[in-house]
Amino acid sequence: MMQRYFVPLTNWNKHDGFVMITDDDARHISKVLRMKTDDDVICCDGNGASALCRIAEISSKHVLCHIVKWIHEEKELPVEITIAQGLPKGDKIDFVVQKGTELGAYAFIPYPAERSIVKWDQNKIGKKISRLKKIAKEASEQSHRTRIPEVNYVSDFQTLLQAADDYDHVIVASEMEAKKENHLPLSGIIRQIKKDEHVLLIIGPEGGFSDQELGVMAKQGYSFARFGPRILRTETAPLYFLSVMSYQFEELR
Repeated sequence: MMQRYFVPLTNWNKHDGFVMITDDDARHISKVLRMKTDDDVICCDGNGASALCRIAEISSKHVLCHIVKWIHEEKELPVEITIAQGLPKGDKIDFVVQKGTELGAYAFIPYPAERSIVKWDQNKIGKKISRLKKIAKEASEQSHRTRIPEVNYVSDFQTLLQAADDYDHVIVASEMEAKKENHLPLSGIIRQIKKDEHVLLIIGPEGGFSDQELGVMAKQGYSFARFGPRILRTETAPLYFLSVMSYQFEELR
């Protein structure tokens, strides 16, 4: 399996047919994989374009590659799904970003819910987001995606609701729906979603949503759905939804 790297747009010279791989990726090529000139890699620009590239020059600081040919790949979900994840305990957010990226998530929005036990230190948010972006990049390379999901932290629930206005569909994963006899089936919600539309999935933390949060989202007219008859952990819910959407929009169609 050919190694894949995401290269910033500033490192591409598409007119002359060259791309420069730098930093950790260059060290990985030269020191870990011990690749040599004339070896091939796949380079992605992060916006959906991929190219088969041949190494022309190599060092621990940079790897200059010649673009052999552009590759047409259909690796991205036909629906752009953003996961708004109430801050969970421990390293569960790392797991959500890694596995969610493998399953095709378009973006992630970690947010502090009312019942989030974990509260991020304001001085460490930048470092935490950088770590999550690195996880998303590595997971995108491993799963052979053509773009890296965005990771954007919002500081409160109200800011998340304001961001929700930009989406075609907003779905709330609610364990309260799973307990109802006359629940709203997820299949009915999915039938309303079309290719290329933007979907926001809002998931609560371990303790679920507060009554106030549920009330506000109900007033906004969001779609409340259960994800099967069982209660899922907060880190399982986004993976369930992404798997269902992949089956619906990629396998069935």
